[in-house]
Amino acid sequence: CDESMETRAILEAGGVGGGLLIPPINFGMVEENLYRSGMANELNFPFLERLNLRKIIYLAPEDPSEQFLNFVDDQGIELIPLGWDSNKSPWKPVSEEVVLTALDYILDPDNYPLHVMCNLGRHHTGTIIGCLRKLQRWNLTAVFEEYRRHAGSKVRLLNEQFIELFDTDLIRVPANPPEWL
Repeated sequence: CDESMETRAILEAGGVGGGLLIPPINFGMVEENLYRSGMANELNFPFLERLNLRKIIYLAPEDPSEQFLNFVDDQGIELIPLGWDSNKSPWKPVSEEVVLTALDYILDPDNYPLHVMCNLGRHHTGTIIGCLRKLQRWNLTAVFEEYRRHAGSKVRLLNEQFIELFDTDLIRVPANPPEWL
């Protein structure tokens, strides 16, 4: 039984465990109304629906699935594709331009509730959130601990180096930033 058939069967049966809400892989609450995760599938849509998302920053190099695009459209969520560069090696860190653009969205409370996602919620998402934590003046050890918690055994030292060397002076903090900044 392939994965899509299995997913379809579970959905037709009313969901896993009679309606359990299943978050996407590597889901986490970064701050109030700011979330992170890996790519969502049909099993995660009821969970995401409860977040009443306004926008999703999508960092994966692949186009999202048709089901995901339909879900986003049905929910009236604005999808912000940052990172659909298929010519770029997946091993390279996310670009400074993408980080700055993502942080512009993250620092604007009008975009909330906001969700940041990439394929598995590890590297691109982790780098963006790591740079945000640096802006929040987190201790670098704590920033890397959070990155490693989501990356698991797949930690990329280039991403940690990017976070460490990231210049927070490049970030334009808006006049009315989120309360947690």
